[in-house]
Amino acid sequence: MEVAAESKKPAKPASSGGPGALQRGSGRWSLLWAIGMLAIFVGERMIGSGSSRTVATAAGLVMVIGAMAARFVRAGGAAPDRRKLEQTLLILYAVGLGAVLMYVAQSDLWATAFKQPLERNWPKLSTMLGALWPVAWVAAAWPILLVELAYAEIARAPRLELGRIRSAKLSGLGLAAAMTAAFSFSYVASERDKKVDLAYFKTTRPGEVTRRIVRNLDQQIEVAVFFPSSNEVRDQVDDYLSDLAKESSQLKITHFDYDIDPVKAKDYNVTTNGILVFVRGAKKEQLGLSKEIEGAKAGLKILDKEVQQRLLSIVKPPRSIGFTLGHGERTWERGETDTDKRTGIAMLRDGLIDQTYTVRSVNPADGLMNEVPKDITTLAIIGPRTGFAPEESASINRFIDRGGRLLIALDPENNVDMHEVLGPLNLIYKAEPLANEVAYARRMEQKVSDRANLVTSTFSSHPSVQTLARIGPRASVVLPGAGWIDTKKDRTAAIPVDSPIKAHFATFVDKNNNFTFDEGEQKRQWELAATAIKKDARVFVIADSDWIDDEAIKVPGNSVLALDAIRWLMGDEAFSGQTSTEADVKITHTRKQDVVWFYSTIFLAPAVVIGAGVFVTRKSRGKRRKEKDGKGGKPSAPTPSAPATPDAPGGAA
Repeated sequence: MEVAAESKKPAKPASSGGPGALQRGSGRWSLLWAIGMLAIFVGERMIGSGSSRTVATAAGLVMVIGAMAARFVRAGGAAPDRRKLEQTLLILYAVGLGAVLMYVAQSDLWATAFKQPLERNWPKLSTMLGALWPVAWVAAAWPILLVELAYAEIARAPRLELGRIRSAKLSGLGLAAAMTAAFSFSYVASERDKKVDLAYFKTTRPGEVTRRIVRNLDQQIEVAVFFPSSNEVRDQVDDYLSDLAKESSQLKITHFDYDIDPVKAKDYNVTTNGILVFVRGAKKEQLGLSKEIEGAKAGLKILDKEVQQRLLSIVKPPRSIGFTLGHGERTWERGETDTDKRTGIAMLRDGLIDQTYTVRSVNPADGLMNEVPKDITTLAIIGPRTGFAPEESASINRFIDRGGRLLIALDPENNVDMHEVLGPLNLIYKAEPLANEVAYARRMEQKVSDRANLVTSTFSSHPSVQTLARIGPRASVVLPGAGWIDTKKDRTAAIPVDSPIKAHFATFVDKNNNFTFDEGEQKRQWELAATAIKKDARVFVIADSDWIDDEAIKVPGNSVLALDAIRWLMGDEAFSGQTSTEADVKITHTRKQDVVWFYSTIFLAPAVVIGAGVFVTRKSRGKRRKEKDGKGGKPSAPTPSAPATPDAPGGAA
């Protein structure tokens, strides 16, 4: 008898249809939202202008709104528990879109639509929106990411764990709050300017200027070093001086110990160890350092600057720079009037004093109406707000005729063009504000008006900018709010003129002051500075005075330009260059470098950390799932039944 064995077929899984099937692929809409936001970000913050910006921003906005519409449709057709999830994500999408709208209100898009920036009429509102929009965006982005990750783990469950979704949302809001607090703390800390010195110690090396001074010596200079023979500070000083002495045989180094050589100490007017004496004929200059290395570290970091000052004091004749007053000029103390809130030029004054120049003020009471004082070598006119009287202009012209040196820095907003002085020199100052949508220096608030902060590294071979031309883009010059300088078409060769500094090629004259390139405005490399030589006289004119104030002069390129321009006016261009220092300085970047560092630290680094965490977590879960399946998680194959035995031979079943 044959018995047919029953085959046991495994049961099919239950269908996953119904409302839950609608929720598959939730992450794709959040990804679309994120790509849209990225497109808006690229258009507004990286491209910044032109048709490419419009395309990127519009495309991003369409994707964001499309993602929101998809969420709205999904919420309408979802089960009650999943509807709450969809509504949560829809609200977070809307918060992100609100952040974009806040950005638009305080950006140049508002200025384009309403013909003037929001900050002009509502500066406080503009500042508030500028601070709020990144907070709102982060408060949307982090919860969206964590909610999607949480939902991906329970998407196939018959009923969602809403508590898990809520915890993910709150975790995202917590991360957003932590980021906001961190950025706020960083901003407050930078504004309070409290610093802790954790820098390494290194003695400076002889700088370019100091080497040139020694190289051009025409008379022997002795440097008498008073230190004990076994002293760590003396070793550092000797390394510096031996390196400097290689430049010229005119530099002689001698060593003494105050306790052993009291007679020599008396000859050099030294009363203790730790003194360097620079001697040239009857002239003597002293430099004091601590005998202990810990106390001497600060002085050794700026040793080149101190040595340079002593050498200049005994090598160069005394010369004076006079800064005019009485016309609303910038001063090193305060504004000449209560309404003048501009930053002063105290750091410029201190830098000139370090170069052994005598600095003083010159006003009509000092005889400026009749003659520039005889002791003035260079006359500086920095940012006047009112014009000069005809008698004063005539006095300045006579000063030039007798070989005087003149530095002029003018601002377009003051409408002072000094044509009485510049005209005879074949120069014309144009009080037309310039702006640039590509190359500009951004302030902390990052307003559209920052486009007036011109940045340039385009220099000629003129001696007044020879250091900047050699360094190149690493020492760009920043001019916050500049006009430009033209030359007369009918100028003669008797007064040669040069344009040592030119603007970035994308710079334009901002005729309507909206900081945006409009039809009818011209882009080119505008002349930002000019020089003129009239027999023995030298004149340096620059189309801005803000570049030299106490804030802007901290930019390395600006400080180099200030000193090299003065050196050229004084005839000291042989001493142009940079002073070596190991003192800590503020790190600065170009706009392009700043963009790379900002995006890398804000987005790339966190993305790498999060991505690594997701990869490790998923890999670990996959490994545990495989181990579970190997221990009996999969159903075993059915055992075939044994054949039936007949009851009797030949019997039939």
